[in-house]
Amino acid sequence: MNSSVNNNKRKLVIMLSRFPFPLDKGDKLRAYYQIIEFSKDFEITLVCTTDKKILKSEIEKIKPYCKEIHIIKLSYVSIFFNLTLNLFNNKPFQVGYFYSNKNNHYIKSILKEIKPDHIFCQLIRVAEYVKNYHNCPKTIDYMDALSKGIERRIDSARLFKKILFKSEHKRLRNYEQKIFEYFEHHLIISEQDRSYIMHPDYLKIKCIPNGVGKHFFDSIDVKPDHDLVFIGNLSYPPNISAVIYIVKEILPLLDKDTRLIISGASPHYSLEKLIKNNPNITLTGWVDDIRTSYLRGKVFIAPMFIGTGLQNKLIESMALGVPCITTPLANNALNAKPNNQILVANTNKEFAQAITKLLNNEQLYNELKSNGKSFVQRTFDWSVTVQNTIKLMN
Repeated sequence: MNSSVNNNKRKLVIMLSRFPFPLDKGDKLRAYYQIIEFSKDFEITLVCTTDKKILKSEIEKIKPYCKEIHIIKLSYVSIFFNLTLNLFNNKPFQVGYFYSNKNNHYIKSILKEIKPDHIFCQLIRVAEYVKNYHNCPKTIDYMDALSKGIERRIDSARLFKKILFKSEHKRLRNYEQKIFEYFEHHLIISEQDRSYIMHPDYLKIKCIPNGVGKHFFDSIDVKPDHDLVFIGNLSYPPNISAVIYIVKEILPLLDKDTRLIISGASPHYSLEKLIKNNPNITLTGWVDDIRTSYLRGKVFIAPMFIGTGLQNKLIESMALGVPCITTPLANNALNAKPNNQILVANTNKEFAQAITKLLNNEQLYNELKSNGKSFVQRTFDWSVTVQNTIKLMN
């Protein structure tokens, strides 16, 4: 698929495991802004796998920034076959899910025709397709330490999933280490995640954080009608666990009239069942302008105990001036100052105390609101973070 882009810029092939629109997942958000900024310096050929139908309207959002867009449909028959093959090798199932020999041949033909000056690969999930291409430099964006994210899910998993997660953790850990050697440049979102990549030269991985869209700093007229708000991809296990924790562990410790709004794509059926017939909890699902959901809550709460990487939800909330409470795990990646730019809690009682304190202390509320917003403005700018990536790639 060709667009009207035609210039003498260097040729960049970007490999993604998902089409970068709509912006309902963290990897898609990061890829979307990277593509926009990369297009200022490169002629982009986008190659992405997908197990979902991509709408024409979604393609139109990306088309202005790319010379070519290649969307590789993953069939469920192919996925099942390749996952079965993975039982007999040591590659991660996440890699097997997105890989097939047929697609590999197709991607090789694209690279042969384009002769790129650089290849940018987001996540190890699609690294297998380009790892043996040596006609130009390559950059891998680990984003997160996927192995650590899986490891954190082992203890709470049931028997079959526990066995599966243990196997996948070992496979991911080894693959994250081995794939390092196939790429000239490496980046990741946070220092915390970099420390989990088990390679002797892991310190050579450059930490490039996410950013926040400039429109999050625009003023919009939305009044808070809930005390608490949580936002995220609601089919993602760490977010599902966070919502369950809020409803079961935190809300019972607060005033019975405390109101919570939850927004995000693809709400898991367990969440809908959990909040059924609770008039104080609003579950909106997907919202076209997610800023409206952030601003409907007085306090953003993110009890993230599993998962990895920098939580976009935190920097977006802070950019909008909604004070945040989160865990040490999430704040280690964010690196905001506790009690100055953010509140940090690690138990249900600590969360309840922090919420009560924030809702009843106007001075503290306004300080966190102002300091958090200033922190994000200084630290998380997509144009700066992607330009730092380009410097690494040169």
